[in-house]
Amino acid sequence: MIFLIEYNRPEGRIITLKRFKDSERLKAENSRLEIELDLNRRGVDHEVVVLEAATEHAVRRTHRRYFEDLSQLRKSASGGDD
Repeated sequence: MIFLIEYNRPEGRIITLKRFKDSERLKAENSRLEIELDLNRRGVDHEVVVLEAATEHAVRRTHRRYFEDLSQLRKSASGGDD
C-alpha cells in the first residue's frame, strides 16, 4: 500500500493522508507533485511524502513523527511504548 502525506511541521499535524493501491504508484507520485506545486504557488511550507508499507499500522510504526505528538514520541523513546 502507498501513502501520501502532507504534513504541517510547525503545527505537528497531518493535513492530508491518502491511500493508494500498490498498482497506483504513478497516481500517488502525480498527486504528490500536484500538492507540492500548489503549496509552492501559495508559499506554504508543508512536507509532502509518499511512503510504502504493507499496512497503515506499519507506516504508523516506521514514521511515527507524522502520527504522534512530541509527548507521545518522548514516551516511546523512553520505553513507554513500542
